[in-house]
Amino acid sequence: MSEWLVLTLAMAAACAVVLAIVVLRHRRTSTDYDTSETPDVMEYMTMMIGVVYAIVLGLAMAGVWEARSAAQDHVRAEAQALHEVHERVRVYPREARERIRDDVRAYVGHVVSTEWDTMTERGELTERGDELLARLRNDVTDYEPKSDFQAQAYQPLIDQVSLADDARGARGDSAEATMPGVVWFGLITGGLVTVGLIFALQIRRTTRELILAGLFSALIAFLLFLIWDFDAPYGRGIGATAEPFEALFPDARS
Repeated sequence: MSEWLVLTLAMAAACAVVLAIVVLRHRRTSTDYDTSETPDVMEYMTMMIGVVYAIVLGLAMAGVWEARSAAQDHVRAEAQALHEVHERVRVYPREARERIRDDVRAYVGHVVSTEWDTMTERGELTERGDELLARLRNDVTDYEPKSDFQAQAYQPLIDQVSLADDARGARGDSAEATMPGVVWFGLITGGLVTVGLIFALQIRRTTRELILAGLFSALIAFLLFLIWDFDAPYGRGIGATAEPFEALFPDARS
């Protein structure tokens, strides 16, 4: 199911539930019920709970967004390090150069076409990716420079492979959801409480109040959806992408 369809259904459901409760509550209220006054303490409590929940939502949003940005940075660092290996190896003899470049292309092709799907679906890297990176590392480190010019390029190449390995490990560590279950419990419960408190303000069935109640509940549903979507940095519609690999290696999927 598309993420945008999930968002639309969630917002529509939130609006429908709130509006249905308002209508039913209004029908069951006696005609002489005074809806013009709300205790001051009730207004104060509603305001404070709303403010606290807004702060919690903001912190959660900032946390998942930071995790998503860090995940994209790991992908960019890994792709850039591999690109440096692919380009700097040009000073090596043809046979060694082509072997290392083939290793880079094989690894990038596997990441883009196979490992990325495994990572988004199961939140883990593949053993094949580990094997391809190990083969690249072995081919880079096992080469014996034949000249001073090649020797000057040897250590930077090893360093770039190490950077790619570190970025790969960080990419694997950030593949899983970042928000623990207890936080989700608090966010959902807080959302229900916050939306439910609008009924404590003696809301009536006027068009203006119904629209505001529906928009408020839809906003809460939208913000929770954004947090849920960002919570899996690689797994959902607005997550990190393999674009850095595809930009630096245009033939990666071929």
